[in-house]
Amino acid sequence: MIELIKPEDTLALRSKVLRNGLAPEACFFETDNLPTTFHMGYFPTDGVIAAVLSCQLENLEDYAGIGYRLRGMATDPLWQGKGFGRQLLQQTITYLTNDLAADYLWCNARKIAYGFYQHAGFQFLSAEFEIHGIGPHSVMYLQLS
Repeated sequence: MIELIKPEDTLALRSKVLRNGLAPEACFFETDNLPTTFHMGYFPTDGVIAAVLSCQLENLEDYAGIGYRLRGMATDPLWQGKGFGRQLLQQTITYLTNDLAADYLWCNARKIAYGFYQHAGFQFLSAEFEIHGIGPHSVMYLQLS
């Protein structure tokens, strides 16, 4: 089941998957509690969150329309390879399109996830760059409307 979740529900997976075990409370984004930010989780069984993501209203420079930035997408290693991340992203795209009238979605994609985002229809917008302590990334973009 995929549903909207609270920001604090994302922190454990952000810590485990994206921040090398950094204290969960240190994985909070400044934009997590904004009214224009939402968080989604994939629950394969009751009470278990297998995958999370966050989206914040944030336009890309030189792009018109309503843009959302995808952040903190993580799937627990115990649940990887089962399509949960793909389903979570697809449901998010549907929500952005149908409920929020968003025009595009973008992210700073980790190198390890380039293929995942390309398979979902994202395109590269930047050369690869390094985020200190995290690794290589590129800006990727998906036109929604």
